[in-house]
Amino acid sequence: MKKHFLLIICLIYCLVIVANSAYAQRPSNLYEVKPDDTLSKIAQKYHTSIADLKLYNGLQANTVTEGQKLLVPITYTVRSGDTLKHLSSTFQLSSETIKKANRLSSDQLQKGQQLRIVPKKLSMHGQHIVMTREQFKTWLENNTFNRKITLIQHHHTWLPSYKDFTGNNHFAMLEGMENFHRKKMNWKTIAQNLTTFPDGTIAVSRPFNIAPEGSIGNKANDAGLMIENIGNFDIGHDVMTKEQKDTIVYMTALLCLKFGLTPSIDSITYHHWWNLKTGERVLDNAKSFDVKTCPGTGFFGGNTTTSAKKYFYPLIQKQMNEISSTFE
Repeated sequence: MKKHFLLIICLIYCLVIVANSAYAQRPSNLYEVKPDDTLSKIAQKYHTSIADLKLYNGLQANTVTEGQKLLVPITYTVRSGDTLKHLSSTFQLSSETIKKANRLSSDQLQKGQQLRIVPKKLSMHGQHIVMTREQFKTWLENNTFNRKITLIQHHHTWLPSYKDFTGNNHFAMLEGMENFHRKKMNWKTIAQNLTTFPDGTIAVSRPFNIAPEGSIGNKANDAGLMIENIGNFDIGHDVMTKEQKDTIVYMTALLCLKFGLTPSIDSITYHHWWNLKTGERVLDNAKSFDVKTCPGTGFFGGNTTTSAKKYFYPLIQKQMNEISSTFE
């Protein structure tokens, strides 16, 4: 009896090993860029176009960097035990998307069946990319950057504010800000790298490899990423939606993890802490006419260093811990 029991345990163990091995060998639609790669070569290899590769991956230029990861279309051969639900999770696509791409009339799959796995296209207009939180997470994980980033700046737009957001005018608002920054401020392009919206979506606009512009000063900009949060968050004006609040916390946590930052006044900064005239960091020690209220007197409990330490940084650290736990 004991021998039979041990035999059953051994068989179960072997099955687990085989299953894990099969899972580890599962083909991926994530391609890592090699030294001599170009978008043209990669597009040709995976039978797609440069334009579609850019839309799959939110690419703002026609160049790629060694080590960068790109989502590519592949042909997948169904294995024993595969289900649409499992493939949906593996390739981060909905079951309906896979069914539609392959003209499947049911959820049933057959071993040996070949499926075309095509990544979902991101929403892009010019250099602007509008994404969900999860899409941004994938985008950030897959990209490499050649600029050292040690500081995350938080701003509010003041104008435009919530009354200007209709729920579907993300690109119009981004283009409006870009035009203002170009024509009125004489900046190269839109000032901010990132924008968050009241519906919780995220836009990447100014490429991460280009330092932001604006009144916060060169010291902060040279090592920084600039985030504009749509809204006027001074007390008595816009009340931040839960969706935007959750996005700001989640996005900041992802950025801290990506660039190896620990939440503090030295890694996550508010515009309010920088002198408008000198560009020097003054923290809470400035006269009101020397600084802006940005990112708002009502931004996560206030715009002081005390409020950031008490109300904002703990949320970021908690979110970082939660995201990190999924990697283990």
